[in-house]
Amino acid sequence: MGANVAEETPVSGAATGELRVLVLAGGLSYERDVSLRSGRRVLDALRAVGMEAELRDADVALLPALDADPPDAVVIALHGATGEDGSLRGVLDLCGVPYVGCDARASRLAWDKPSAKAVLREAGIATPDWVALPHDRFSELGAVAVLDRIVDRLGLPLMVKPAQGGSGLGAAVVRDTASLPAAMVGCFAYDSTALVERYVAGMDVAVSVIDLGDGPQALPPVEIVPRNGVYDYAARYTAGRTTWHTPARLAPAVADLVAEVALAAHTALGLRDLSRVDLIVDSAGQPHVLEVNVSPGMTETSLLPLSVQAAGLDFGRVIATLVARATTR
Repeated sequence: MGANVAEETPVSGAATGELRVLVLAGGLSYERDVSLRSGRRVLDALRAVGMEAELRDADVALLPALDADPPDAVVIALHGATGEDGSLRGVLDLCGVPYVGCDARASRLAWDKPSAKAVLREAGIATPDWVALPHDRFSELGAVAVLDRIVDRLGLPLMVKPAQGGSGLGAAVVRDTASLPAAMVGCFAYDSTALVERYVAGMDVAVSVIDLGDGPQALPPVEIVPRNGVYDYAARYTAGRTTWHTPARLAPAVADLVAEVALAAHTALGLRDLSRVDLIVDSAGQPHVLEVNVSPGMTETSLLPLSVQAAGLDFGRVIATLVARATTR
């Protein structure tokens, strides 16, 4: 399917005034501040379409509140491990509270980048060659020897990033061997396992996938142009650091291929409701999937809301429709 299919998808406003929604945001991850911004954006959007919504942190008061007065559904706006490693979703399942997004198993799979990349590769979806290196092995086997083998295998430049994490935290592009040790140390500050990938030059593209009732559909792709060339934390969440083009400046045939690959990745990982697929499109027009996010950012500079707007859809009504669908599960 092409990226323009979602533009024609009707968004249902069913039951928006009858459902009570709990938006979870905050948590204790490095992405807490971004999560709170996402949560407030979702809260305001739901209220704007007439839905009763409340914002709450995922803390010790959450489970007693769910027991005492369970909502009709939960929207998870938590980023980082709290919202994406599957554990919270598993707890919500135990409580019998429906939520927007994929189940705990699929969330765990997508959260662990090496595992997700292995599934994508098995499904025939292009993803850059990689090696996952736990900090313990890195130390036990000797840092210099290990890094030499990585460069021999994958070449330069490389992308180093946490095996589990988001928002560009701990990620770095390595263009020469001398810079690799510092990049590994920076990565290990955020996770005990580093994912080292072959760097693919090209256009950074994000494709949001939503399912409003007629199956998953790709929204218009967003082209990401960071001012300093690297889409890191500051570039993502600081105004003026990045330029976005929606839809991405791709030839029609390449845009269709990007949408097809994003949908394939969403399906291969067993996701539902919504996701964001991050890709690089190389100079030959070939998309390479970098990672898939099951709890995409919803801030004023986040990519899924940009795609929703470009598709001619109302953000609040889209989230409300996903909420209504979640209550039927």
